[in-house]
Amino acid sequence: MDRETFIKMMSEAKMFDLTQKCSIFTPPWPGEKALEVHFFKRVTGAYGGGQGANGQILNWSNTVGTHLVGETAFNSGGRRISDVPLRAISGPGVVADISGLVSDYSVYTPEMIQKVADVHEGDILIVNTGYHRYSWDQPDVVNPNAQGGVESMEFGFLIRHPGPSMDFYKWAMDMKLKVVGVDCGCAEHPMNTPIRRMHENHFKLAEEKLVREHGKTWDEMFPQGEYYELTHLTMPKAHLLLAEAIVGDIDQLLNQRAWITIMPIPYMEVETAWARVVAYQAPEWMSEGDFMKEMEAAEILDMTVPFSVQTPQWLNYIPLSVTYTKRGGGQFFGMGRNGSICNASIHLATHMDGEKHFYPNGRTIGQVPLEDWVGPGVIADISHLVSDSSVYTPKMIHDVVDIRKGDILVIKTGWGKYGWISPDSDEFRYMVKHPGPSPDFSQWAIDMELKWIGVDAVSADHPMNTIMRIWHPKTFAEANQKLINDFGKDWDEMYPLKDFYQDMHFNLFPKKIVHAENLGGDILDAKSGRYYIGCYLQKAMEAETMWGRFVAFKESK
Repeated sequence: MDRETFIKMMSEAKMFDLTQKCSIFTPPWPGEKALEVHFFKRVTGAYGGGQGANGQILNWSNTVGTHLVGETAFNSGGRRISDVPLRAISGPGVVADISGLVSDYSVYTPEMIQKVADVHEGDILIVNTGYHRYSWDQPDVVNPNAQGGVESMEFGFLIRHPGPSMDFYKWAMDMKLKVVGVDCGCAEHPMNTPIRRMHENHFKLAEEKLVREHGKTWDEMFPQGEYYELTHLTMPKAHLLLAEAIVGDIDQLLNQRAWITIMPIPYMEVETAWARVVAYQAPEWMSEGDFMKEMEAAEILDMTVPFSVQTPQWLNYIPLSVTYTKRGGGQFFGMGRNGSICNASIHLATHMDGEKHFYPNGRTIGQVPLEDWVGPGVIADISHLVSDSSVYTPKMIHDVVDIRKGDILVIKTGWGKYGWISPDSDEFRYMVKHPGPSPDFSQWAIDMELKWIGVDAVSADHPMNTIMRIWHPKTFAEANQKLINDFGKDWDEMYPLKDFYQDMHFNLFPKKIVHAENLGGDILDAKSGRYYIGCYLQKAMEAETMWGRFVAFKESK
């Protein structure tokens, strides 16, 4: 398949967003930290230094919202999430609807899955228990027998949901499943977690049901030593990963196969990570078999830098910190996971600046539909045309790539090689001397109706059109002299402050053209050309900016 046909295939494929809304109102897993969003600065200037932006600090545990549970959640010797290749969490899969076979506290089995869905070896399996109906972002579940006439959403989603038998896990490993995802709070049965002791009244009801239906007590059905061995040692070593809180469009895929991708933030230190879960099905003009074949063979360029406490933040923002609040060995035998609380300003690592970062009346990240984050686009390699403090122009983009109206534009300046995890790392050069756009660039982006822009540098603006000009006067003097040499104008002539301070932010965000910063990874070797580009962000409902996974797809070699 040629590039144009591949991009057409991806653009016209049916797309389903299976992600729960992530909000300060999203209940975390019981006993863990809810999402907290705090503004530490505003566009008019606030504590923390520097005017011109809305800036937030997030404090959260990663079990809020849709997330991927990594191997190190159970086994500290497992792969870090940042080390799990996207191919290991993307591929053919199926959504198995067992909602008609289960109820509160039920135990589901491989036979139930196989009864309703066609599961293949190596699949990604999403289990639809029906308990996503209790997700906080879904309508009330009316029950005249419940207090208030409606059921408790949190208890349904997190405490009463069904869970797998031990045979289910063994079957999943025999089937070499890549990921098992669930539409509820946990991929384990809640009574095989500390919930058993947090909510003993519910455990009593669950065990009574187990005895009625299976003739065994809980510890007979799930022997504690064997269960611990299975979940904390055998499963992680088999690289069986779990995805939890899958909601969104799940009911549109009942017992259907699709190409499923789980796109987590690539954490280095943390055991679990926020993720966007998306399913694609063949466009109308293509068979399912041919579509799956093309998707399996396609190349995925991961343009996301690892997410770590070592990742430098934008200069005066708060860095990432991670505090482990529980360990697998510190909880009741067989029931513990490693768990942590994270704290960070959002403008570090690879992230999408949202409209509200500079435009208070704009949409939050979670309010933007997935369709706005994905689509045809280009990678424009202008690295041979720029150097320290260079100015790049629309002509440079047109000279290296066939860019079209409505595209996503990813600009490769070459500055990714100076990022924090590169052998050529040069943090000052990366932060303060990267190239930036000419004065006509933002209007050109508007005229081109670009979806969004990505750069392999710390900002889509020239650093000397930001507060960097004041913080680094020596670098500004050097950049100003270079501008005079290249364009015959000094900085204030070419970039009048009232029109061009943070030009790419203030002038574009009200037009819904935002940009991603700190792209890296596979962009270092990417060539100019057309691609299907995707930005898979956590669906953060109050956030002005957000981390995610930034990828470019192309046909197989």
